[in-house]
Amino acid sequence: MRLNYLANALGLIMIYIGIVVLAPIPVGLYYHETQSILPFVTSALIGILGGYALRKLVPDASKVENINDIKKSEALFIVAVSWVIFGILSAIPYMFYGLNFLDSLFESVSGITTTGATILTNYNYEKAFFFWRSLTQWLGGLGIIVLFIAILPQFAVAGRQMFFAEAPGPTEDKITPRIRNTASALWKVYSVLTILEIILLKFAGMPLFDAVCNSFSTLAAGGFSPNPQSIMGYHSNLINWIVLIFMFIAGSSFILQYKAITRRSLKLFWQNEEFRVYTIMVCLFSLSIAAVLYFNDNYSIFESITSGFYQVISITTSTGNASKDYIYWDFTAQVLLFMVMFMGSCASSAGGGIKMTRWILVFKSLKSELMRILHPNAVMNIKIDNSVVPTDVLRQIFIFIFFYFMVFGIGAIIITIAEKDVVIGLSGSITALGNIGPGFGPVVGPMGSFSSLTDVSKTVMTVSMLVGRLEIVPFLVFFQRDFWSIKR
Repeated sequence: MRLNYLANALGLIMIYIGIVVLAPIPVGLYYHETQSILPFVTSALIGILGGYALRKLVPDASKVENINDIKKSEALFIVAVSWVIFGILSAIPYMFYGLNFLDSLFESVSGITTTGATILTNYNYEKAFFFWRSLTQWLGGLGIIVLFIAILPQFAVAGRQMFFAEAPGPTEDKITPRIRNTASALWKVYSVLTILEIILLKFAGMPLFDAVCNSFSTLAAGGFSPNPQSIMGYHSNLINWIVLIFMFIAGSSFILQYKAITRRSLKLFWQNEEFRVYTIMVCLFSLSIAAVLYFNDNYSIFESITSGFYQVISITTSTGNASKDYIYWDFTAQVLLFMVMFMGSCASSAGGGIKMTRWILVFKSLKSELMRILHPNAVMNIKIDNSVVPTDVLRQIFIFIFFYFMVFGIGAIIITIAEKDVVIGLSGSITALGNIGPGFGPVVGPMGSFSSLTDVSKTVMTVSMLVGRLEIVPFLVFFQRDFWSIKR
């Protein structure tokens, strides 16, 4: 890796993250919260000055006019470190509101990775605080690097490597030949949907500020709400269904949505195999839970269907907010929800988790292997949407899933030992790695707070959230000796 290329790109990213941190100041001024200026100005100055210093102090970094010939290893490093920097700079304002560094970092990383877990025990904070918490989710939902690729000319060509490093999927799917146009198109769809949800929530009776924050959270599959009782606190079935629908949209591919819009064809959704399986699995689990709630918890038909669909979509898309406190549901319903935590949403969506495409290809591969036992000479290609999936892609998927469950297992063991509670260990590990947010039990449940967890658990979950958001790969390469070959 070339040190001057790394310093040039990271310095530029730090500068622009610093500029982004200034966004809550107008909100604070509008609500006469002048004391909210200092936290965000401080963080912004650290980012901007740090970025300039990095580009000036590293030899030849400022002389790099473009990074079009960036290598894959360099792209992986830049993306991984950028998210760490984003998390640290985003955490600085929280420290001005009385949170210690670890809690601030946990809250920050939960925001940028759209996890939705929170250490807050009270919600007596300024509007600027909640706006920043929601905005970090919105920026992290589609990806801060994807945003910079869309707006910065320096990343117009080199952005391809970073684009797929930030949002690694089973296949490299893009809309246009130029990756900058693809990034720009995704942000347009993302922004329009966010504005549409804000309008609908406002008309449904939600205060405008809350509508903005909850829309940022929904489209990003982030889950955090300025209401301490999450969406349940608004006591409106209409709001529940608006959020439910937009969560489902956030969990489907934005690339597929863009194609359907530009080609004016809704048929494209059902023609897409991943979207079909995603929809079928959501309906299957939702109706199963609805049946349990109706027969075992005495919910009405409408309430059981609403609660079943809402919570399944919230968890499978890794949004993680709640319309009901599901820790009081029947045990069968809770087991089904725990299974949903491993399901994941669609590739190229704002959702986290393993992703539906990977599960489809895993089961097709297993079916193919079983068929080969019966027909050893048969030639069977694994296809998705009538396209043959290369063998190396299938191999990468199995490796990904192996490491995913390995990270989950290690995290669960450490958290269980630290908390002396298996439920917190299992649900805390998967909810962090899958960027879901709430787990099970009164501590990490949908109405709980992660503040009482030990520092060890918070640290493990903070790392898991970052690893899960970048889908493991950028962090795995850190353990390769060749990766650390630095050149000036």
